Amino acid sequence: MDERLAIAWGSALDWSDWETMIRTNGVTVDRPRRSTHPVHTGIVYPIDYGFVNETVGSDGEEIDVFVGTTATGLVGAVWTRDHRKGDRECKFLLDCSPEEIYLVHGFLNFDPSLMEGRLVLRRPMAELWNLQVGRPGVGC
Repeated sequence: MDERLAIAWGSALDWSDWETMIRTNGVTVDRPRRSTHPVHTGIVYPIDYGFVNETVGSDGEEIDVFVGTTATGLVGAVWTRDHRKGDRECKFLLDCSPEEIYLVHGFLNFDPSLMEGRLVLRRPMAELWNLQVGRPGVGC
């Protein structure tokens, strides 16, 4: 995926509206952390994964969301291209720590012949790391 296109999509997102909608509709986690994909059992999810209730994404299914373990809000999105299904979609990153963001990005780009994704962050990564400093058991 063209990096300029992913950045343009990120700029066009109204992060506050999406975050409000996600919090209002709620999230259903149907693939908990460390669970395997229902069809491709070699795929193991590094963090909780599910969908935003009462939404429809570009693939006709609910909008996907990775759910982390911190109170950072809607921190970003990954614009993916799934080469097996031949589609593109947005997957949100909610309440993710910097470590969890890196895990999701690596997970989605593990085998670029199957899927690849461009990460678009709501705020700079350095700012997210700074949110972690001083919290017990989190970050440095």
